[in-house]
Amino acid sequence: MNDGNLEMNQAVKVHRALGEQTRYKIIRILTKESNLCPADLERRLESVALSTLSHHLKQLADSGLLVSQKKGTYIYYSLNEETIKKFAPYLLD
Repeated sequence: MNDGNLEMNQAVKVHRALGEQTRYKIIRILTKESNLCPADLERRLESVALSTLSHHLKQLADSGLLVSQKKGTYIYYSLNEETIKKFAPYLLD
C-alpha cells in the first residue's frame, strides 16, 4: 500500500470513530483536560457504563486519536494531538 492509501485509511478510521456520539463527547472532554482515567471520564459522561466506556476508548485509541499511559494499575488517556491536527483540527477549537 502506498502512503496515500495509508493516510486515507487512517482518515476513515478517525472519522468513523468520531461518528459515534459518546466517542465524540470523550474527545471533547479530553480537549479540555488530559490524562484522565476511565473512572474520571465515566463521572463526566452521563449514563455510560464503564464496560461500554472501555469499548469506546479502545476504538478511539485504535483510530490513533488517543494515547494511553499506564501508571500503576491505572491507564490514563490523552489526545494524540498529531493525529487530531492532521485529520480533525476542528476539534482543537
